[in-house]
Amino acid sequence: MKRITQENFETEYADSIELREMDKFICKEMGRQIHRYIKAMSGSLKNMELFEASLGNLTVPEKEEAIARYIDRNRKVLSGLDFRIVVARAMANYCDTFSYFQQLVADERRMDFYLDRLKSKYIRFHEVFEDHGKYGIRSHDGKVLIPAEYDFLRTPYIYKDDLTAMPVIAEKDGKLGLVLPDGHNTVVVPFVYDNIALRDEYPYFEGTRDGKTELIDKA
Repeated sequence: MKRITQENFETEYADSIELREMDKFICKEMGRQIHRYIKAMSGSLKNMELFEASLGNLTVPEKEEAIARYIDRNRKVLSGLDFRIVVARAMANYCDTFSYFQQLVADERRMDFYLDRLKSKYIRFHEVFEDHGKYGIRSHDGKVLIPAEYDFLRTPYIYKDDLTAMPVIAEKDGKLGLVLPDGHNTVVVPFVYDNIALRDEYPYFEGTRDGKTELIDKA
């Protein structure tokens, strides 16, 4: 029996229609799971509406990237999430008969393929890296999001549901500021603070300088 791989699955085991439809239904199910997460953790209808609106006009590949970015910033969304259930629900939406659904769910090769495909699309974590004693951030595929020129970096993990990028707390020359992980090293708050702390709601940061604490509403 020929071994199934990501490379030969499309030609050997599935047609392009199945792949396209499964990608669409998996994406829909991942969005539903995040919707449930927002409801459970944030309890805000407005937050759920922000999330839905942010995905509304995107293509499936764009939604996949947006959801992956959301998961990267809100990694607790994966706690207790069973990917086999996600794939099974997508298969149920794809199938037009119960018997065909049973056949797909029982096909371990297909299940394993779609599990690997799901994880490759949605589990895309950034990482902090060091270069000559300085720190930067790069994406899951190695793209430098923040160059290694800072003494300290802290990525906020926060319930921010409109899918916009959150700035990173960075230290330079003994002071803290905020930098966007946009690949352009954009400083949104200058390096003037002795400490920057994360808040649970907007404004998401508060800074301390000269012994005084203030809200940072420019981030």
